[in-house]
Amino acid sequence: MVLRRLLHYLKPYRSRFGIAFAALLVATGAEVSVPLLVSHYINHYLVPKQFDAQVLGMFAALILLLQIITAVLLYYQSLSFQTIAQWVVRRLRVDVFGKVQHLGLSFFDRIPDGSLVSRITNDTEAIKELFIYVLSSFLQNFMMVVGVFIAMYILDWELALWASLFLPIVVGLMQGFRHLSSKVYRVLRSKLSQMNAKINESINGMNMIQALRQEERMCNEFARLNEDHYRATMKNIRLFGLMLRPATQLLSVLAVVMVLNYFGGLSFSQSIQVGVLYGFIDLFGRFFEPINQMMMRLNQLQQSVVSAERVFALLDQTEYAPRKEGDAHPVITAGRIEFDNVTFSYDGKTDVLKNISFVAEPGQTVALVGHTGSGKSSIINLLMRFYQVNQGEIRIDGHPLKSFDEEELRSKMGLVLQDPFLFVGDVKSNIRLHNASITDEEIKAAAEFVQATSFIEKLPRQYEEPVVERGATFSSGQRQLISFARTMAFQPKILVLDEATASIDTETEEAIQTALEKMRKGRTTIAIAHRLSTIQDADLILVLHRGEIVERGTHQELLAKQGLYHKMYLLQQGAVRAV
Repeated sequence: MVLRRLLHYLKPYRSRFGIAFAALLVATGAEVSVPLLVSHYINHYLVPKQFDAQVLGMFAALILLLQIITAVLLYYQSLSFQTIAQWVVRRLRVDVFGKVQHLGLSFFDRIPDGSLVSRITNDTEAIKELFIYVLSSFLQNFMMVVGVFIAMYILDWELALWASLFLPIVVGLMQGFRHLSSKVYRVLRSKLSQMNAKINESINGMNMIQALRQEERMCNEFARLNEDHYRATMKNIRLFGLMLRPATQLLSVLAVVMVLNYFGGLSFSQSIQVGVLYGFIDLFGRFFEPINQMMMRLNQLQQSVVSAERVFALLDQTEYAPRKEGDAHPVITAGRIEFDNVTFSYDGKTDVLKNISFVAEPGQTVALVGHTGSGKSSIINLLMRFYQVNQGEIRIDGHPLKSFDEEELRSKMGLVLQDPFLFVGDVKSNIRLHNASITDEEIKAAAEFVQATSFIEKLPRQYEEPVVERGATFSSGQRQLISFARTMAFQPKILVLDEATASIDTETEEAIQTALEKMRKGRTTIAIAHRLSTIQDADLILVLHRGEIVERGTHQELLAKQGLYHKMYLLQQGAVRAV
């Protein structure tokens, strides 16, 4: 099944593949013809002592011509197979990467980053070896075996029939090795994937590893994974060494013994043709050499098949990000948000949100507060349609959230996270996000709007200042300001803020709060707040506890109730006074 799917990728290149296969067929025929010509010359010219220099020269020239033809055609077919393999793997990698881009966040919650990287890089590289080395080698050597048997039947059909008994033994060896090694290779690829995940985790969390003195533990965990990978590798090496080369070597010796016995017994009753004897010994050598080559490639074949299983398992994933439903194409105009008895669970067992209902009118600011794990981020995840609602419905401007086109939803909703993400490039590209409709003037206006020009214009290259991976050369506050400018450059109708000022110093926060007031005008804002002082002017505050809304109202109304919000406020005020 896996091999059939891999061969499916060859369809666009079947014409090139057909020409390469034809070249291989002719080259094999030319190469197999050499022992037949030599056998014919020995029987008809050398043994009867009818030495003729002209005939010898003719045979030598013909054999040389055949060898030249073989070399040229084999070079062409090798080049063609290599080219086709590179095309196929290039397409496969793009398919896998494109698939990953459209999977839902629920998939990434379960699969480590390093494991995905391993599938996209290491496993596709192993598949490339299948097309470059294994497929071409198997085709070439299989055609050689077929050509050798045809030549054997031409020389002596009875002995060729006996020689055919070796074929099921060889096929049995191959199948036995594939069956036993498949389990080992699954362990190998799994351990390699786990090692990549461990490396990725350690690099991303290096500051915490060193701060908490976890270097030795991480080294020990990696060493255990590496030891498991080593043991699986050694097990495969022992299996490969036992079943393949020694076994085929033994079969080749038995084949030569069978030929010598056959002709030795035949010599007692009739004369034997020396050329036929030479031809059979030569052909048996040519028979077992491609068998050996195919046996040696079985290792790569099994590795490629197991890698392909992992890649196709990723391609077969159906855990997509929630998609648009229905034929309607509503447009976000006012930005009215309504949650109607929404219930949600990440694992299908424990509800993290229970019967959430509220309305955010156009231009209003709705703040979400509560202790860690109360469900604040889950509400934002559902509003951004990162996950599918289990029960209830979310509506924007009266239309179900699931009825909006992806482009409409993303262009009209601006998301600012507590930990902003910057892409490799420059400041300008991180604000524009490669949207050609946003001009340089609009980028500068957006940066000025959120008070980001104060540091951008001090950079050596200003808006063209390089940004490294995750914006590591910028401070947390600078990254947050760039993400604010990015949001405002798209002029969204709805703002979603996940504690957007948490990474900004007090002085910058005051400027940002001023900018936020301007940003909220005419826009519906949903804001997660940990510091209650930042949302005192919110039109509606929702207090969440264990996935439920336990209190709602304005800041003053909630303080008057002296409930959970009041306790949280007193705790924070006490902490501030203590500082």
